[in-house]
This record gives sequence, structure tokens and C-alpha cells, in this order.
Amino acid sequence: MKHPTRRAALAGAAALPLASALPQPAAATETPPAPPAIAPWRRLRLGAFTVTPLLAGQRPLEAPHGTFGLNVSDEAFAAASDAAFLPTDRALNSFTPVLVETGSETVLFDTGLAPEGVLAALAAAGHAPEDVTLVVLTHMHADHIGGLSAGGVATFPQARCVTGRIEWDHWSAAGNETFETRVRPLADRFTFLDDGDTVVPGITAALAPGHTPGHMVFRLESAERALMLTADTANHYVWSVGHPDWEVRFDSDRAQAIATRKRVLGAIAAERIPFIGYHMPFPAAGFLEATEGGFRFIPVSYQLDL
Repeated sequence: MKHPTRRAALAGAAALPLASALPQPAAATETPPAPPAIAPWRRLRLGAFTVTPLLAGQRPLEAPHGTFGLNVSDEAFAAASDAAFLPTDRALNSFTPVLVETGSETVLFDTGLAPEGVLAALAAAGHAPEDVTLVVLTHMHADHIGGLSAGGVATFPQARCVTGRIEWDHWSAAGNETFETRVRPLADRFTFLDDGDTVVPGITAALAPGHTPGHMVFRLESAERALMLTADTANHYVWSVGHPDWEVRFDSDRAQAIATRKRVLGAIAAERIPFIGYHMPFPAAGFLEATEGGFRFIPVSYQLDL
């Protein structure tokens, strides 16, 4: 697949459906429009693998203390936010599927809220939906499965699908509308993963429950380099990564999610490998430094360009 020039990528970024609060193009007689949105992709190297985070959309979040840090006071939440130069009344939530080209497979991890977002980012990165050979669903929340299909038609027509066995069993019995309309119609495409299973050579699944019962993370390894895809293990770079013992509204088992967060993030920090988190600031990739009681998120710069 021919990869686009940076100029082409920036042009393609205009198609990305971001939050409606972002500036919209103005008529020629009005105030000049704002600069184009950021390119919705970033190509990274991991040995022989090409790893491309895809910005499938963003949404504003009002009153974030109602989502993060449910077990801490307003004062503690405000202090942590102020230390990180963050407002306490609003936040911006990004959705970042990841495309991994292994040489033999083109693997997409998660699909965003709807097909339009992930397809726009994929096109900007120089790919067609037919290029995807395998879709991996880390878990079954709507912002991860919403782009898998629409009206019973697969967004990625050539792709097989995999997800965790525990996750599938839970949601297939839950009566969830998004699962029933976006995932169930493609049931015959799915196979299922258990803890430690190989997805394709160089990609290994690991159970990381708490956010959902069968939530999984994935380790990529190529040419003696490694990277973790942590999905929703931690959903904010300060309010979850910096404070892993803070409860999160969307975690189905909050105590289990805290234990998983500490375990997974601690292992990444100890091994000093990069990770990509679905809701981290785009391109959602970084490193972790252990701190007292948590971790510091260090965004990638050029480490994965070398």
C-alpha cells in the first residue's frame, strides 16, 4: 500500500469527524477558517512491524470528576489536575484504534464509535478498508465496536475477527444494543482468545479484566522490540495513569480494574517499553515512569521513528 505524503495526510485530516465544538470552515467573506485539524494518523516502527495509531474521533467530556476519581475528594481531584495544567470542568476524550502491519497480516485493534471515523483516519494513512485482514476487539464497549459494521454490513469486508472468549460470552448474554447490531451480525467471522494466546506471530493476548469482565491487552514483539496495546486499562494520562487507584465510572469491577491497572502499568514501567492506550493524548503512545503512588506518562517523540 502506497503511503501518503504529509501534505496529502493533512488534507485527508479534514474528513475526520471530531467534536462538534471544534472550529468549522467559514465562508470566504467571513473570518478566515482555523488551520486544518491534525493528521489523524502517526506511523511508528517496531522492528519489522509498522504500527499506526488512527485518530477515529474525539468527544468533549464535561465535569470529568464525575468519571475519574470517584473515590477522591473534589480538592484532591483539583490538586492533581492543577499540577498537570488541566481544567477540572471539562476534558477531551480521544478514540485511537491501532493498525499493525506485520508483513503477512494487517491487523486493526478496535474500530471507534462508528465506521466514518476509523475509515477517514485509515484513508488519510493510505489504506482502504479491504486492506485489513484481521480485526481484534479488545472489549465490547461501544467506542471500540461501533465501527465494526453498520446495517449488518462489515466495514472491513476481507477481515476475520477475534476477541476474548470471556468478553464474548459476557456480552452475548447481556442484551446490549450496540453488541447486537454491530457485532452479532458478524458472529460467523469470529474466533476467540484466552489468556496467553497468539493472535498472529508476534502478537500475544493477555487478560486484563476489571474495565470489563474479559478486557484484554496485547503485546507486540518484533526484532527484539516490544510494545503493549493497553486498550482501556487506563483511560486518562493523569487521572488514571498518574493515579491508578482512582476509581473510574466505566469500570465494571472497580477494585479489579485498579489491581489490573497497577499490574499492567507497573510491568510496562519496569520493562521500559512503549505502550499505546486507546484514550491517551494522540498519537496515544508513550512510556511510563513509576512515581510515588502512580506513573508519569511520557509521550513518544522520535524513539519509534528510528
